[in-house]
Amino acid sequence: MSNPLPFERPLASDRAASHWRLAMTDLVTDPAELLALLRLDASAKPASLAAQQDFPLRVPRPFVARMAPGDWSDPLLRQVWPAAEEETNHAGWVDDPLQEQAATLAPGILQKYPGRALLTAAPHCAIHCRYCFRRHFDYDGNSPGREAWEQSLNTLHQDPSIREAILSGGDPLANSDRQLAWLVRRLEAIPHLDTLRIHSRLPVVIPNRVTTALLELLQASRLRVVMVLHVNHAQELDADCNEAMARLGDAGLVLLNQSVLLADVNDSLEALEALSERLFTAGVLPYYLHLPDRVAGTAHFDVGEARGCELIAALRARLPGYLVPRLVREIPGQSSKTIIA
Repeated sequence: MSNPLPFERPLASDRAASHWRLAMTDLVTDPAELLALLRLDASAKPASLAAQQDFPLRVPRPFVARMAPGDWSDPLLRQVWPAAEEETNHAGWVDDPLQEQAATLAPGILQKYPGRALLTAAPHCAIHCRYCFRRHFDYDGNSPGREAWEQSLNTLHQDPSIREAILSGGDPLANSDRQLAWLVRRLEAIPHLDTLRIHSRLPVVIPNRVTTALLELLQASRLRVVMVLHVNHAQELDADCNEAMARLGDAGLVLLNQSVLLADVNDSLEALEALSERLFTAGVLPYYLHLPDRVAGTAHFDVGEARGCELIAALRARLPGYLVPRLVREIPGQSSKTIIA
């Protein structure tokens, strides 16, 4: 008997990888519980009730376990804590900074760039990142059921210029393997599609989402599969994450990473250098470092373009070129991401 493929072995840290959905239902959603887990005093930095109502706290417990207890400056905590700064209005920071509503082709399908189309494959995520550019997105109007999806996918059938389908959300891997398989099969039936790109944070925040069923689905697809992960800080990657990435790589996926440059999270040379090196160890190449989108309630994360350029220049002096992400900004109406450095 031949040896099993690497991805046929379960994650060593999880004996029931198929139970990842349990982690999705047992999220930390109460700020008081999060502070208790981290042994932090709520009076030092109270959660914003307004921010919590606008965009509720939502954090998987495996991600919480990587936070440093007793440290308000922990870079993972800062990404999820509903802070009072979110209540301050700033000119130019709006609900839909990328004008995605105008880019909607059909329910659940956006096209911002030539040759590719984005599908909002799931209306929810495992984690609510406070800087999220879709925190005000109309998911109710862009979450079709299967019958409506069939009609929306006809839009892709009718445009042979579209060669890449991008699964986004929410987080597409918040869907079950069965739901995801249904959508992938429909995309495979569109003859001019040749690439499937999946943007997901789930293999990082809940590593046992990388199930054998998921890997078999993606490996068997006739489409080339690219998975773009979202990691902002080296501390997010632990042994379980590394093993999940290894399984994805063993299944033949191209693994890239997008980060967002965030004040007091990763806006230092040391943080970015450690992130690139940790990603490479996990078999993932840095791809983009985004300047934050100007989303209402997130201005306190902004670092500024000049500082971003300084950091990229310093990173190039320290690392080989393939470990230096491109600093980019998304500008509505442009034919691609705008490369800043």
